[in-house]
Amino acid sequence: MKLSKSIALLLAAAMLTSTAVSCGKKQNEEVKHNTALDDLSNLSYDEKSQRFYENTLGDFYNLYMAAKAETENISKRYAMMAIAEAKLMETAVMIPTNSNGGNYAISRVAPYTVDYALWGNDNDRFHQALVCTEPITSDVRQEMKAKWTELKGTGDYEAWAKDYLVKKGYTLKDSYSIAYASDPQTWDALATSRAADSEAIVNTFDSLLEYDVEGVQQPALAESYTVSDDGLTYTFKIRQGAVWVDSQGRKVADVKADDFVAGFQHMLDAQGGLEYLVDGVIVGASDYINGATTDFSKVGVKAVDDYTLEYTLEAPCTYFVTMLGYNCFAPMSRSYYTSKGGQFGTKYDASAATYTYGKDPNSIAYCGPYVVTNSTAKNTIVFKANDSYWNKNNINVKTLTWLFNDGSDATKAYNDMKAGVLDGSGLNSSALELAKNDGYFEKYGYTSATDATSFMIFLNVNRQTFANINDDTKVVSAQTEEQRNNTYIAMNNIHFRRALSMSVDRAAWLAQKVGEELKLVSLRNSYTPWNFVYLDEEVTVEINGKNKKFKAGTPYGEIMQAQIDADNVNLTVYDPKADNGNGSGDGYDGWYDPENAMGELNVAIKQLAEAGLVIDASNPIVIDFPYPSNSETFTNSANAVKQSVEAATNGLIQINLTEAKDYNEWYWAGYFTDYGHEANYDIYDLSGWGPDFGDPSTYLDTYLPDYAGYMIKCIGIY
Repeated sequence: MKLSKSIALLLAAAMLTSTAVSCGKKQNEEVKHNTALDDLSNLSYDEKSQRFYENTLGDFYNLYMAAKAETENISKRYAMMAIAEAKLMETAVMIPTNSNGGNYAISRVAPYTVDYALWGNDNDRFHQALVCTEPITSDVRQEMKAKWTELKGTGDYEAWAKDYLVKKGYTLKDSYSIAYASDPQTWDALATSRAADSEAIVNTFDSLLEYDVEGVQQPALAESYTVSDDGLTYTFKIRQGAVWVDSQGRKVADVKADDFVAGFQHMLDAQGGLEYLVDGVIVGASDYINGATTDFSKVGVKAVDDYTLEYTLEAPCTYFVTMLGYNCFAPMSRSYYTSKGGQFGTKYDASAATYTYGKDPNSIAYCGPYVVTNSTAKNTIVFKANDSYWNKNNINVKTLTWLFNDGSDATKAYNDMKAGVLDGSGLNSSALELAKNDGYFEKYGYTSATDATSFMIFLNVNRQTFANINDDTKVVSAQTEEQRNNTYIAMNNIHFRRALSMSVDRAAWLAQKVGEELKLVSLRNSYTPWNFVYLDEEVTVEINGKNKKFKAGTPYGEIMQAQIDADNVNLTVYDPKADNGNGSGDGYDGWYDPENAMGELNVAIKQLAEAGLVIDASNPIVIDFPYPSNSETFTNSANAVKQSVEAATNGLIQINLTEAKDYNEWYWAGYFTDYGHEANYDIYDLSGWGPDFGDPSTYLDTYLPDYAGYMIKCIGIY
């Protein structure tokens, strides 16, 4: 697909759902713009989405496709991807905000005793956690972190940690209680990409390989594997003796190679957002996904025999084994699935009355460390140790309990942690004040580590919905029809989006969640973290027609910044002077700048005036921003955005805080939706992306067109 660029088409696309745009122009000029509109009004939703994509993300797409085609020189691939991501950042369809972590916390859980990985789901597996009966003091925690750095990769840290804690007078327990905010919408690991689902389900199954607490991949359901000389065939020997059980712990079947074949086909059939990860990676997956073939035998996943599994790749993939910790490669008991009404291929129908697989924890089979014994919505989820688990003698947590917290009480998690109801708590500004007064913070407080998850504020370039799709009385926009149309047009101007993005004081926004002292710690300035990959060798790439050389060891973020600087866009995603001169893309706000915001806004105002849209003090652009009013923290965060944007743009952009009365309403404004046209917002700050494997494409693939990119719906298309 060759993408085109046209300012005229962009302006037409910006109005393609408008019917009565009030532009402040004479009637004959309005007719001219409506003629352009008529040319697009008969397009289907998919065709309109494609037009928006071409004109908004066309440069990114073309550069990214070239980068993905580079499979021989991994460093050149990384550099080309960084250049493509720079173009993505420049479009300002999203504003990076923060990573996980970087907040004050108190916990009974020892550091680095949960599976350690920057990507995939393994870091949501809790069976190895070392949990104490009392919170761990700050000094003990620091000593343990230093020892982990020393022992990382040796396999000795967990044993050392157990011995160390006992010697320090701590008592270890075999239970772990944490808070959660959103119930799983499905228990089918292979039919969902939502973190709220996957974080729970991953504790019910084992993968082929699993990252341990030191970040080293270890055998799990695969005892070993080999790779062919051409790098195209991966052959896994499946562990014998592992079994499937139901939620009552009764044996269902033995785990065999065919369970990975069945799981893979079901994942492709379900198309729950995981399939794009293997599109173009596994032989035949693309044709099966797009319907070019219905013959699954042509897909490169085979059970050679009961305990030999084979994957065939389309091309050598240096990061393939890093993908195995994500649920797209999860096994599924074929016999149990069919017993719950499941079928494959063209017969697959999740809406059938007889289809019950994954509807609740009682309708899945388990081969992991836990079975779910209680799942009460908005209350409790209990995971009990699986007596038939192949590795049951080596798990530390026998009972894992999730307790629902609706966020209405900003101090509940902290108070529950003190009372022993929870085993840890982050400290928002309200809880931090209590912890300091109680003396708990001085003794137990620490700053949690950041990770590779990137959260964002999304800008909707194609808004179609002005109330929640599941209930049209919830989260209702107060915009007038004229305001809707004007906002729609403005959001399709790149300079307007940059102005809006540069006017958000992200540090003030984050301070409401983590406190003033830590507001910069977890700030992120790009989608892919600046240090996610480094160049292994010196490479030369082209930036705006000129060759640019980058030495071995150059971080990904530095290359992004080189392209942004070459384009003269006032964004900082990497600063070589940050982190005391060590360089960083995190820990400071490289976007917020009221002067730059007004500069971009003035350009937008001039361009939009030529298209017939006047923006002035009496005609500001109104932006809907949903927030959960039951949460003091998120209410304060939303108000911080409102105040900074309106101040930075001299009131020419107005933020309309659209009330959601609870988290569920807030989620339905965007997070729970499946398609861009369902997004009920102009900007939205409830979503992010954690990497699934160790290559920048794990992030950038999410902005592919034609429903292939999982996050693309967040900007209102596909």
